[in-house]
Amino acid sequence: MLTLRTTNRVLKVLKTAQKCEQSFHRWLAPTLRELKRRKDIQGPEKPVHRKTFLEWNYDTEIYAFSKRLGEEFNNDLLQQALTERSYIIREEERQKNVGIEQPTLNLSDNKDLVSKGSDFIDDIVKRYLRTVLPRLPEEGIIGIHKYLTSIETLSHVSFHIGTSDLILCAEFPVEKPTLSNVLKSIIAALIESSGDSRAALFVRDFIITQIADKDLHQFWEPEEPIKLLSEILARDGIQSPEPRLIGCSGKNTILACFRVGLYTPDTKHMIGLGFGETIDIAHEMAARDSLRQLFGTSDNILLPFNLKLDQLCASSVKNLSINEWSQKTLPSHPTHFELRQAKEISSN
Repeated sequence: MLTLRTTNRVLKVLKTAQKCEQSFHRWLAPTLRELKRRKDIQGPEKPVHRKTFLEWNYDTEIYAFSKRLGEEFNNDLLQQALTERSYIIREEERQKNVGIEQPTLNLSDNKDLVSKGSDFIDDIVKRYLRTVLPRLPEEGIIGIHKYLTSIETLSHVSFHIGTSDLILCAEFPVEKPTLSNVLKSIIAALIESSGDSRAALFVRDFIITQIADKDLHQFWEPEEPIKLLSEILARDGIQSPEPRLIGCSGKNTILACFRVGLYTPDTKHMIGLGFGETIDIAHEMAARDSLRQLFGTSDNILLPFNLKLDQLCASSVKNLSINEWSQKTLPSHPTHFELRQAKEISSN
């Protein structure tokens, strides 16, 4: 009896194993390959707006957008900031096509908000740069400002804070100029909703921080640095610096490297150091290093991103131009540390 029971159990296990050997049909793999081939022929799927989803609720999305940013917006202003003129024109045409002779839409476009936001961004960015870089010539301030306020930078910020799915416009995917304009209008809406201070913090946290991992010298490099350095030192009564070869390696090879230092003739003090594959290139790099030391934009500079609106210099204050830059005429702007210290003393 025991042997019979054991045999039955073994047979059941074998039958179960045979059923589990082939858990899919033979037609599955060819079918999947055919579906993959047809999908490749059709190409990638076109992007679909989220409003086509069943769970889409525009009012809820706008509310969640403001909460994600940690800001308090007037809902009507925020919706106006997200509405482009092209969307209103398209909706009016749709109503005319269905027989409505005088279409009425309770919507306003963001044209005025874009203009106001653009002026505010320009002002805050320039004031911040002039505060943290008081020695940099005005040409350098304009170069960095041009990058921070470009369509490429503003559209990058706008896309990554989640405006592309909320913008009401005729085209989709949303183009970069539209993304840039919407970000400007959002800042204008924040000004009218929460005030200039909150809007300035928004510009600081989302736009100005785009230079945190960038080399400031890529936005502006003075031409003819050797000649420019001599002119600047001459304004301060210092003779042209003397270049000296202080090191070289791999001479007469493709891996040649020369090291040139610039010294003041009177004090014999080194004011710049440069490297290059030729002596002329090393001399030019040493002059650039000297200018960076004078302008306060050395490679180890750390910009403070904790300044508030009341710590920035006035809008009328401008840095010296490169043609008139001199350490003697350089105005004494308070540094961010002095501003913060003065604020702490006044608060106590």
